[in-house]
Amino acid sequence: MSARFSMRSLAVLVAAAGTLAFGSGTAAHADLDMSTEKILLKGDTTASYFWDDGSGRAGDTGLPASGKPMQKGMAASPSWPLLTEGYVLYNGKKAPFFVGDRGPGTPSNRGIMLDLDGKTFADLTGGTFNPRTLMVDGNGGKGHIKVEYVITKWGDGVGLKNHPVAFSTGAWGRMDRNPASPPVLAEDKAGDQAGEKAEGDKALAGAKPDARSDAEQDAPKALAGAEPAKSEAPKAVAVEPVADARPTAGAAAQAAAASEQSNVTGAVVVGGAVLLGGGLVLGRERLRKLLRR
Repeated sequence: MSARFSMRSLAVLVAAAGTLAFGSGTAAHADLDMSTEKILLKGDTTASYFWDDGSGRAGDTGLPASGKPMQKGMAASPSWPLLTEGYVLYNGKKAPFFVGDRGPGTPSNRGIMLDLDGKTFADLTGGTFNPRTLMVDGNGGKGHIKVEYVITKWGDGVGLKNHPVAFSTGAWGRMDRNPASPPVLAEDKAGDQAGEKAEGDKALAGAKPDARSDAEQDAPKALAGAEPAKSEAPKAVAVEPVADARPTAGAAAQAAAASEQSNVTGAVVVGGAVLLGGGLVLGRERLRKLLRR
């Protein structure tokens, strides 16, 4: 069991003030559904065990700093906020916990950053918790074990929301407003990769099967859509229409009538001329006869 320290009373006072700040609420429980909790922090450390029931036995230094009764699932941390929740893994076993006390003290300077309750420690190591001595029996004398811790919920009070540090740093009494970034787990990466692969497959399924470039694929469409080239017809030379030399029947009749009229006119003119000439001759002869008289 880890050694306790004289500054425990100070931690209890700070914890009591924190409890008043965020109310009594429902007691924190470690029997949470660990399969659905989001992982906020993950790491490993060396864990010891304790059982502080206020009896003063086996190094008991008083009731837990959170003001909650000692119980199975309660853990002590040198720096995490009280009522932080999570679980530990050891040799294939998983055990939930919530931070209800401060500690280990001096051992945290040696890398022992977590105190599990005696009953949980017994379950993990295959031993039996002895309520008379507050010790774990039948586990081969194990008092410290290497565990993997997982934080699923941070407490609301003061304390470091990151990998644990020694009690002597005083981190347990300071408000941390910059918690550690949640780790990216292998299963999360696998899920992201599966999602990306599914998106890629969907994109490939919707893509054109032809691997040619868009320009090459669009070229035949452009050619098909274009109007076929038309050969330019030779320009027609305007030719004046030539009148048909052959007279039509109407034209022949008109020509005949015109010719006949012309002949009649000519005959009249000729006749007139003859008469005039004849008159002139007769007149001249008559004139000569008159003169001879």
